[in-house]
Amino acid sequence: MSFIAIAPPSGGGTATVPDAGCVENDGFYPDISLQDMREAMRLDGTVTAPRLIQAIVAAVMHVNAELRDWKRQQIAAGFAALAAVPADRVNRESELLAHYRRAVYCTAKADLIERYRDYDSTASSLSDKKTMEALDNAPGEQRRNAHWAIADILGRPHVTVELI
Repeated sequence: MSFIAIAPPSGGGTATVPDAGCVENDGFYPDISLQDMREAMRLDGTVTAPRLIQAIVAAVMHVNAELRDWKRQQIAAGFAALAAVPADRVNRESELLAHYRRAVYCTAKADLIERYRDYDSTASSLSDKKTMEALDNAPGEQRRNAHWAIADILGRPHVTVELI
């Protein structure tokens, strides 16, 4: 038996949550908008704002720690913010910003999925073996995506090695 909480729909059938805030970052990396993360990672009202903030703060701390040495090198080279570091541009912004946000969003979502282990965004029965397997694999897939985004910032290849 499981419990599936669904936020009340509005308008087009999707749950909306008034998250006007953001998690402030250290000044070098961008602040993280709660609403932008909700939209990018398909999070509805079942994830409360306080829980989302907690997950984002933990994700920011993790990603910033992973990039600590790289950030120091960039500051030593004279770049005061991630947006100022030379990089290709996609959708009118530095691709480094996109990679950073992806790393934070995926890390936070992995944490949320683990905490909401029985949460199913499709509202289907959790007794379905395929659904259970997807929920079991989802945190690892999100952490892999975060790892790849960090590797892209650092200029490293995407390598995942698993011992059997």
